[in-house]
Amino acid sequence: MSHSVFNRQWAEVILEALTRHGLSHVCIAPGSRSTPLTLAAAANCKLICHTHYDERGLGYFALGLAKVVSKPVAVIVTSGTAVANLYPALIEAGLTGENIIFLTADRPAELIDCGANQAIRQSAIFADHPAQTLTLPSPTQNISAQWLVSTIDNAMNNLSHGALHINCPFAEPLYGEASTQIDWQNSLAGWWQSSTPWLQGDVSRSLALVTDWHVWRQKKGLVIAGRMRPDEGAQVAQWAEMLGWPIISDVLSQTGQPLPCADLWLSITAVKNILQNAQLVVQFGSSLTSKRLLEWQAQCQPEEYWIIDHIPGRLDPTNHRGRRLVSSVSNWLIAHPAVACLPWANALIAIVNSVYSGVTQQFEHQFSEAAIAHQLTQLLPTNGQLFVGNSLIVRLIDTLSQLPASYPIYSNRGASGIDGLIATLAGVQTANAKPTLGIIGDISALYDLNSLNLLRAGLAPMVLIVVNNNGGQIFSMLPTPEVERERFYCMPHQLQFKHAAAMFGLSYAAPSNWHELKETINNYWQQGGKALMVELLVEGDEGAKTLNQLVNQMMQL
Repeated sequence: MSHSVFNRQWAEVILEALTRHGLSHVCIAPGSRSTPLTLAAAANCKLICHTHYDERGLGYFALGLAKVVSKPVAVIVTSGTAVANLYPALIEAGLTGENIIFLTADRPAELIDCGANQAIRQSAIFADHPAQTLTLPSPTQNISAQWLVSTIDNAMNNLSHGALHINCPFAEPLYGEASTQIDWQNSLAGWWQSSTPWLQGDVSRSLALVTDWHVWRQKKGLVIAGRMRPDEGAQVAQWAEMLGWPIISDVLSQTGQPLPCADLWLSITAVKNILQNAQLVVQFGSSLTSKRLLEWQAQCQPEEYWIIDHIPGRLDPTNHRGRRLVSSVSNWLIAHPAVACLPWANALIAIVNSVYSGVTQQFEHQFSEAAIAHQLTQLLPTNGQLFVGNSLIVRLIDTLSQLPASYPIYSNRGASGIDGLIATLAGVQTANAKPTLGIIGDISALYDLNSLNLLRAGLAPMVLIVVNNNGGQIFSMLPTPEVERERFYCMPHQLQFKHAAAMFGLSYAAPSNWHELKETINNYWQQGGKALMVELLVEGDEGAKTLNQLVNQMMQL
């Protein structure tokens, strides 16, 4: 049997083993050294294969898929710098918890550090960012098939969150006709006929029980809602309401933000005086967006501060005394039921209503970056989903909008980078084929322009709003000298996106007022068609100035 055939059989075991742990989506970039893995994935009827020519975008596309399917997603790339391009997406997955299996093809050991083409040191290329790392040997019949399958199973059994990097060296030849069966696989005969892992692990998860919950639920509590799933956000909001506890909600909380505009009213002295009476703060999820919330979180001094999230780790940059409870939000809520209590912070509700009413009056029917953030709910598709970019736009939406409860909202708020946002958006929609509205900034769009190609699949209506304020205007909020701020931070580019949309076969619109914007997008939801890019040309630093002005107004109250 030729070595190329054995390479293929080795790869088939790897891919089949991963399917036993829920893998159904594989994202593949072109390359020669990864041929055994690519052909094994293509031949496995349990796998759906996606392709993209840009490894960096491919990694983020896989991240978007994993956000929706809540199961492992695999990425296959060739050796060399193709591997390095996966780094940003791998880091993001580690911080937000998605399970992504990075299968990186490699040269065999004898071709490393000797001047061989496309050969770099890959075994520890991602340092300690993967949750699990597995460096396989070059395929050889001297290693049993049982060892390979149980090694893959062991890594998956220990993967609670984040990425698994499996480095896969393959020696040439890489091409040849594959046989249907070889002696090396005979020991796995029964396993091939089953649907379970060779080595099954304990998948039970702790509920992180609080044994004295009956005492704490009688106290004055406050809930902070961070990033959660849509069903979890609605459950948390109902739980807090029954307890009579105020809830401060992040843009990604899916709670419906019962007390909207928190980034504004947290600057009001009267609000701070009310909230200092909280005896317990319970935070669900992480990745908080609001600057004022983070400031309040840092200085609050409850009796205890609890954080409930399925992702392990501290997740509290201000190091409160309390409890770190690793559990899914839904399971924890079931194990810690609310009891009906009278609200203890009624005075807060009147203040919040006044603030939100003032924001609505200020921005109604305006056409500006801040106004669009406030009125974003009027652009959402029915039974659809929203993807929010980073930088200034996510802060404006978090501060000014009130998104509907349980409406799916996705973003990359782990490392909060602007790279890979379009690719992640494409992955999210590919996973569930829902009508999708995405909104990102112009620098984010320029950074990930290649990934516009991923929006052409047309699985469902897709609108990508690019808010073009001519540069990184979030940096206009920095107290740097004006000339240096413009040149070295904001970096205005004087570019527009009409020709980019045409290059990738997307529809394009550039509305100039709120009525035209709303009509354009709502007509698209009704009529469908190829993906639509909507470019909003807005005044450069208007959004940042408006945010600063509103916060300053609140501080005077």
